[in-house]
Amino acid sequence: MKITAPHLGNVYIAAKALFDGLGIEYIMPPLNNKEALEMGSLHSPEEICLPYKIMVGNYIQAIEKGADTVLLPGSCGPCRFGKYAEMQMNLFKRMGKNINFIVIDAPGDIGIKELYNRINQISRNSRKGKAGQIKALLRAVRVMNLIDEIEEKAHYLAGYEVNKGECKKLLNSCKRDAMNTNSPRDMIMVLEEYKNRLDNVKIDKGKNPIKIAIIGEIYTIIEPFSNLYIEDKLMDYGVATKRKLTPSWWVKDTLLKPTKLNSLKIKRNAKKYLSLGVGGHGRECIGEAVLAQKEGFDGAIQIFPLGCMPEIVSKVILPTISKEKDFPIMSLVVDEMTGEAGFVTRVEAFIDLLERRRKNVLSWS
Repeated sequence: MKITAPHLGNVYIAAKALFDGLGIEYIMPPLNNKEALEMGSLHSPEEICLPYKIMVGNYIQAIEKGADTVLLPGSCGPCRFGKYAEMQMNLFKRMGKNINFIVIDAPGDIGIKELYNRINQISRNSRKGKAGQIKALLRAVRVMNLIDEIEEKAHYLAGYEVNKGECKKLLNSCKRDAMNTNSPRDMIMVLEEYKNRLDNVKIDKGKNPIKIAIIGEIYTIIEPFSNLYIEDKLMDYGVATKRKLTPSWWVKDTLLKPTKLNSLKIKRNAKKYLSLGVGGHGRECIGEAVLAQKEGFDGAIQIFPLGCMPEIVSKVILPTISKEKDFPIMSLVVDEMTGEAGFVTRVEAFIDLLERRRKNVLSWS
């Protein structure tokens, strides 16, 4: 078995740690790029959302290098992501590719026994015993938490750094060095080192940068290629950004869902505007917008793929929040036809708006 997985933000780093720890042969597709999008779009239904197309491109690139098994998370909620696995299985059958799909769904949706069977498809190819497999899993979770923490800190501190570009440089070096390790233990040591280096970045506490919350559909906000590297661009502009949805957040949220104790703060803040789940992370988007305003952010940017119904519901509600809270929110829709020039122009105009609002407040005070 040669296993692969689609790119989902920083998950590829944790996936490498897991497969290295298990001693399983794997092939990671190249980081998302134009070629993957073009190949995925060629073989995908025209009306399907952007994440599906990019993921198909990931699989094709990995299959060309010898991968024969795809590992991906499932979703049984009212969102098309829940249909991805079945659609992609049928797609590759039509293409004449004999690819095995291992879909990790929540136990509440498929049952504990079936979840164990699917996990066993991976673990039985491991050279490690049960204790070693558990250790590998725990280390992979540790890696995921660390890289998400490092990324969050870098994105926020970019607004306060004394040496412009230092946080971005450290973040990129961190990811590169982590992927050059040969064991989960070494990877954790690298991540811990970069976490300490970020803690020592020179910051100007007197600065008051524009602060923007990134909200929306989880794939398009955590996967930089799909959002035209918006967080990198905002770091270049000296903007401090924050997003609550990360791969590590998703794992915790999924595990807690059966207890209904997941994301309580987000759901509580969304209740006035959207009290029920509408699929995907539509309700989370609303709760995050309200929280961002309460936490003193200057504005929020919603990002979602064309045709994403949960986020379309959120987009309709966000103007009400913006008006009632006097809190600017911009929505950006992405697909394979999105042009970078127009995208960047809208982001820059939004930053200018936030800066003018702040100046007007200061002039009136």
